[in-house]
Amino acid sequence: MLQSIPRLADYGISERHGFLPDELPLQVLPDPYYTHWEAIISNLQAFLLSGRLRTTVQKLPILSTSRLRSISEWRRAYLILAFITHGYIWGGDIPADRIPPPIAVPFLQVCKYLELPPVATYAGLCLWNFKPIFSNEEADDFDNLATLTTFTGSMDESWFYLVSIVLEARGAELLPVMLDAMHAVRNDDVSTVFHALQLFAERIDELGTILNKMYERCDPHVFYHSIRPFLAGSKNMADAGLPNGVLYEDNSGNEEYRQYGGGSNAQSSLIQFFDIVLGVEHFPTGQDALTANDTLLRGPSNNFIHEMRSYMPGPHARFLEALTPVANIRPYVLSKQENQELTLAYDAALLMLKALRDKHIAMVSRYIIVKSREARDTRSRTADGMDRSVSPPTAVRSQAPVNLATATNRSSTSFRGTGGTSLIPFLKQARDETGSLAVDAWARRLLSDRPTRNVKVAGSSTIDESERKNSANAATTTPWRYTDNKPLVELGKVGEHKDGVVEIVGLAGTWDLAEGEGGGICHW
Repeated sequence: MLQSIPRLADYGISERHGFLPDELPLQVLPDPYYTHWEAIISNLQAFLLSGRLRTTVQKLPILSTSRLRSISEWRRAYLILAFITHGYIWGGDIPADRIPPPIAVPFLQVCKYLELPPVATYAGLCLWNFKPIFSNEEADDFDNLATLTTFTGSMDESWFYLVSIVLEARGAELLPVMLDAMHAVRNDDVSTVFHALQLFAERIDELGTILNKMYERCDPHVFYHSIRPFLAGSKNMADAGLPNGVLYEDNSGNEEYRQYGGGSNAQSSLIQFFDIVLGVEHFPTGQDALTANDTLLRGPSNNFIHEMRSYMPGPHARFLEALTPVANIRPYVLSKQENQELTLAYDAALLMLKALRDKHIAMVSRYIIVKSREARDTRSRTADGMDRSVSPPTAVRSQAPVNLATATNRSSTSFRGTGGTSLIPFLKQARDETGSLAVDAWARRLLSDRPTRNVKVAGSSTIDESERKNSANAATTTPWRYTDNKPLVELGKVGEHKDGVVEIVGLAGTWDLAEGEGGGICHW
């Protein structure tokens, strides 16, 4: 008997809004009992600026969570306590490695209820952190969205969260569509699967456009030096001042230091949903990606990807777990390779998802790698006596604070993301694994980042020479590839050299990513 395909409603997921809540997030807890929490979160920037957050938190009473009634109230409590916790840890010149009972006790209780770790996750930073500007309009686009809470009060930070929120809102449509396609596979309904894949490709292309809006109102300098440090977790953060992690003083007598990753877009259930429905698997960084014709390479899935599910709300993580063993679209397309329309639709979906990851790698490079090198070079010149000017990140202090930004500046080769992991190798492999699954040989070439030599065929169209050797007449064996002697698909992407170095050309100039590691905004 076939295992049932999961239903969205069984996991608290909305057919209309996806992983965003159907009910708008609460802007304030209704019970006056929680006034102490609300007073701090509504003035969080002032407490951080004045340096009084820690002393204020230490004087708070330990409030019970028993008066939280609805799921919306539990989510609001989580958002408040997560922001206060991260502000407490990173809001001073030296990070605090002990969270006092007034915050630790209720935060651990709230996290247990929501099945989340006691850190600021993607759910708290994005999924439950928005409000409409006009309540009578849909809250699914930039022109009617605002954030509830930020650490800095800056437009840059709000925009950083809002881009992810809009991605979630616009991508939500694909959840019921792709689940219907999985049912259609079981009924051998080729037409439904084909149209679902077409829509998937179109929507992912739109999501790429939305992602690129990050550049419009989130300045890389502000993000790197002011926002990113607050998003850091406590895992692999020895250089940032947390060698042991963080201890939550819960009055149990059994407290011990814990380490958690910080907020990351790898904690987005939507992104993992895209991979699962297309049959994209990720493997430990550095191992060969799974290919269609070599199942012997199959190994354990990427531990980081699965670890990120423990940072998702419990029902969302269970939905992905239930979805994985019944994902059937890729095997179905492989069994219908004679149907060129279906094959093209599937490969186009992969192409768009890979293009989205290309854009993300470029963004990580601009917001993290380049800014880190700029700061490091400035510090190096100052230390060598070549430049006595004071750089913006250190202008307000005689000594820079210890946090993720300054830790990365001190490192000569390694950059870490807020989740505590090195990202550029991971991101590039995740992208390449997406493209490697194309069904058609030509599409695999298009989606491959290996350098190719092109030769002329029939006028101005070109085809890879190695493919031509494998096909006596490439143009006729794959007639959908060319229209009027021109390629049907032309993909503009980040240039990547043979040795894996990424070259990016844009408003900030041209630079190379020579190091093998990189810290990221988020992990896809």
